Amino acid sequence: MDPHTSRTALVTGASGYVGGLLVPRLLEAGRAVRVLTRSGALRAPWVDDVEVVRGDANDEDDLRRALRGVDVAYYLIHSMDGGGSFAARDRALAEGFGRAASQESVGRIVYLSGLHPDGELSEHLASRVEVGQILLDSGVPTAVLQAATVIGRGSASFEMLRYLTTRLPAMVAPRWLGNRIQPAGIDDVLHWLVAAADLPPEVSRTFDIGGPDVMTYAEMMQVFAEETGQRRRVIVTLPVMTPWLASHWVGLVTPVDAGVAKPLVGSLVHEVVCRESDLGTLVEGPPGGPTPYREAVRRAMHGVPADPAHALGRAGAVAAGLAAAGGLAALSSRRNGRRRG
Repeated sequence: MDPHTSRTALVTGASGYVGGLLVPRLLEAGRAVRVLTRSGALRAPWVDDVEVVRGDANDEDDLRRALRGVDVAYYLIHSMDGGGSFAARDRALAEGFGRAASQESVGRIVYLSGLHPDGELSEHLASRVEVGQILLDSGVPTAVLQAATVIGRGSASFEMLRYLTTRLPAMVAPRWLGNRIQPAGIDDVLHWLVAAADLPPEVSRTFDIGGPDVMTYAEMMQVFAEETGQRRRVIVTLPVMTPWLASHWVGLVTPVDAGVAKPLVGSLVHEVVCRESDLGTLVEGPPGGPTPYREAVRRAMHGVPADPAHALGRAGAVAAGLAAAGGLAALSSRRNGRRRG
């Protein structure tokens, strides 16, 4: 197949949240879909409608085999699993993918990255930006779509927000819950990912994508509570709560693993707001326009039963308060130690 005339899309990370939802959207758009997976076994309703290539994204021969004859490749791989240096692993994976895509003359790479401000970034966001730049430098036309919190059931960042809100009617939280965020509904993210495949070949750049609402994380929690029939939350912010401490607080209260929560929490120290909306001038936008945050929450929570741990909210609030107090005590102890030294 000639990758420049075929309609074949390779999806990496198809067993993940975004990748698993993207595959049927691509099939609906009339594309043949190939997925790369290490196990070769996928449990998904669409598995019989795609070509499954068994291989490892760390192996360049496997990558070249998966990328052969592909006109668009979706890079949805990340190593944010709490083990070792995910930034170093992501760097190596992106470099190998970019080389293989160039060698196989892939028509386009599409990568879902994180929305970010200028300046120094958290390790998580800095790694996402670095991966995007590696792919842009590969010589293959690349669209790096930069999104903030993705609102959809199954998204780690949304699950973190969901369980914090539901299980903590009162909480002690970091002051950066007042930072502004421009969340994006999962339906919009999937739409932009599919549409980016048809960008003109001369377009190779980053694009900011987000919904119509700019809110603080605390406001997102309050709206989530309203939309799910819960009372307004009591949020007391502290001037000192490190990402490390906050990630363990999240791990204590929610099902999100602390190793995954840490980089997500660390990214909340930044304000993440779109600075441009150029993608909508090059491809068609979501039907009806970008999805408002409230509507994205309603869609995500439609048919979801009540959280069985909801009754633990008070205990969780107490635990969170104790954790914060412990963090402040440790900070005070370190300061006193430095004074004595």
